[in-house]
Amino acid sequence: MTVKPKTRGRPKGQGLSKDRILMAATSMLKQEGKVPSIRKLAATLEVDGMAIYHYFDNKAALLEGVTISVMEEIYQPVASENWQEQLLALSHSYLTLLKDYPGLLTTLLTMSDFGPAEVFSERFEQALKPLDLSSQQLEHALSFWVDYLHGFALAQECNQSGLPLDVEMIAPSFNLFTLALGHLVDSD
Repeated sequence: MTVKPKTRGRPKGQGLSKDRILMAATSMLKQEGKVPSIRKLAATLEVDGMAIYHYFDNKAALLEGVTISVMEEIYQPVASENWQEQLLALSHSYLTLLKDYPGLLTTLLTMSDFGPAEVFSERFEQALKPLDLSSQQLEHALSFWVDYLHGFALAQECNQSGLPLDVEMIAPSFNLFTLALGHLVDSD
């Protein structure tokens, strides 16, 4: 039996980089429904586990990098007077992302870092910019709507009824929410 000796120095072929690590970890998150261990990620990349720590201080930093990278995929609202259209596109995009990455919702909700959540928050604020809400109103609207979306995403993830639970089904709740926001603005 011959043992292949480990070689020192840079790996042949594509070198290791922060982006390459994030791409591999993101792919594994999508396939496995959870962020991989450093050991498993290193094996996939064919590097020593310690090499990953050159780019990320710890697993929490890797987790934040992966989730921010994934969250960057959601719709970026554009400046528009039709804020409802922008918010609906953002909401559909977010729900689709949560469905495409099983386990992402649980990961987001159990993280102590707020970086990934800030991606959605900033885009939510951008969509509602034409309403000129106070910071407190914006905070309440964000909390209400993101909790609704998380509840819907959880229902999608747990749905074993065989009946489809499609993002289009948020329309009645979305209409009620946007109507309430419109009344809030009109009352000021």
